[in-house]
Amino acid sequence: MVGYGATQARFTLFCESRGDPGPTPVQVREPPRPNPHNRSMSSGTELSTPAVRWDLAALFESPDDPNIDAGWEEAARRAEVFETTYRGKIDDAGLTASTLLAAIQEMETLSVMMDKPLIFAHLLFAADTANPRLGAFLQSQMEKSSELRVKLLFFELELQKAPEVTIQRLVDDPSLANYRHFIQVARAASPYRLSESEEVILEETANTGIRAWIRLFDEITANQTYRLQLPGRDEPEELSQEQVLAHLYQPDRDTRIAACDAFSEGLLDMQRTIVFVYNNLLLDKKVDDRLRKHPYPEHSRHLSNELDKETVDLVVDMCRKHQGLVARYYRVKREILGLDELTHADRYAPLFEAEAQVDWDEAQGMILESFSSFSEDIGRRAQEFFDQNWIDAEARPGKSGGAFCSYLTPDLHPVILMSYLNRMKDVGTLAHELGHGVHASLSRKQTYFNFYGTLPLAELASIFGEQLVFERLVAEADVRDQLALYADKIEGIFASVFRQAAMFRFEQAAHQKRREEGELAAEDFNEIWQSELQSMFGDSVTMGDQHAWWWMYVSHFFHSPFYVYAYSFGELLTIALYEKARFEGPSFSEKYVRLLALGGSRSPQELMATVGVDLHSEDFWKGGFEVIESLIAKFEELWRTHQAQA
Repeated sequence: MVGYGATQARFTLFCESRGDPGPTPVQVREPPRPNPHNRSMSSGTELSTPAVRWDLAALFESPDDPNIDAGWEEAARRAEVFETTYRGKIDDAGLTASTLLAAIQEMETLSVMMDKPLIFAHLLFAADTANPRLGAFLQSQMEKSSELRVKLLFFELELQKAPEVTIQRLVDDPSLANYRHFIQVARAASPYRLSESEEVILEETANTGIRAWIRLFDEITANQTYRLQLPGRDEPEELSQEQVLAHLYQPDRDTRIAACDAFSEGLLDMQRTIVFVYNNLLLDKKVDDRLRKHPYPEHSRHLSNELDKETVDLVVDMCRKHQGLVARYYRVKREILGLDELTHADRYAPLFEAEAQVDWDEAQGMILESFSSFSEDIGRRAQEFFDQNWIDAEARPGKSGGAFCSYLTPDLHPVILMSYLNRMKDVGTLAHELGHGVHASLSRKQTYFNFYGTLPLAELASIFGEQLVFERLVAEADVRDQLALYADKIEGIFASVFRQAAMFRFEQAAHQKRREEGELAAEDFNEIWQSELQSMFGDSVTMGDQHAWWWMYVSHFFHSPFYVYAYSFGELLTIALYEKARFEGPSFSEKYVRLLALGGSRSPQELMATVGVDLHSEDFWKGGFEVIESLIAKFEELWRTHQAQA
């Protein structure tokens, strides 16, 4: 997923920055776990995880780097000059193109200056949440950022209040061509902004309010240990979230059940705090929406994603209508595993007894070969992440779970955080985040306000990157390994498309119920969660009461309300787009690279139009589900072939 920077883009125009304190660890998506035929399917000696850490020196040397304080002092000085120069002029009917251009460009410079120390603090904290010094450092940087943001709020507020006739005159001026989309987005947000004094109060109280609640969630979940009692072991192991969840992919069913038990018990240990935190975040969203006059809870997310409600509802409704595909697949998986019933613990069980391990160097080669075969430019940009130490892949206590790619700022390279545990699942995760990284690398040619794309399209390159690796492996695999590859691919798609749509509906229901009934109990959330997730699986998987607590570890619910539908949107979009690439052949890669290089300089509709896609077309989205159905049909065919060969 995309981490800090992408959701903070365009200063505070999207009314989302109050609640997003940094890189959001992804906990909700299980990437495909390709299984190459040319590796030994052995459960032999465990490989050690790579001691791969990122180099953040391009930002700062350490929290004590004197350049941090010096940068804030310079930013404060320039902010004072900016306010003196432009306050009262941006909403003036006589505003000139040259004045607005100079103001926007200076705002971009100031935004970069503020982002760098703040991003640095978030990255350090994500890499070591157990270090209280880093927590304090993060808090100090958020406070410094807020101090300057309140001084600069007038700019976007005046831009939004400027007479329409003035704005129409200016957006047609050639000198402002690069910022036409930025201005249009700012204007679209204007009905939902408050007065300057009110916005200042909300910003200044956010660090002790919503951001503090989110930080609390991060700290308690990242540092929680889970007591896993493995079959045949005398004593339980104390494991991190990432480590215990990794056991859900083990071939031994008793091990998977033990992992589910351990994780559920760990969540129950935290449930009182997490439920209280979530209730407060839901209330904060309710108040914020009321003040800003957002007509429904997810409206602010649609606004920031530059998507209309009709398009989002179309995609989510189509996900529900096609849920039967999930049950169709899991009935076959149940047959392969030889089980009378599939439970929550069996969803990600491998098809065969042993699964290959892939060390770091093998994963690197596999991914780079796949990327380069599609586009030499994409392969070269991915290579930089390994050569320049832009990845933190070491698994260690206190490190945030999941994975993210942080774009940083246009003048700097992106970085990736994940925990590589030598699983084939991790190969998919690495390919996913490198897709984000390539996207960021290509869009660095854009200026700050055009650098970050909206969330639904942010997943385009990441999922495309996974698909490139999948296709490479399938082309060379035998029937047995193709079967495993397709299983992993399909389950990854389900996790992105149907599961994320179900989680979006969970959020809709949770927000609405909190607004209507007041503070909710854990059982209220559990009931909604179970209903939506069980509906996804139909009668093919029995989720069980234990699963009812698992909404509590989904960080997106806390960090970024309604973020999750971006995964459904992005996966379906990419599936359909990849089929288009297959149809068009080699010529498509150039169009694809140009699309990524546009960053967020245009709306999602305009960006996709460059490759011949209409996001409002129901037929286009149907194409994505048709591809999913074809994958399941291929999986069924491979199973019959495997049976015949056995």
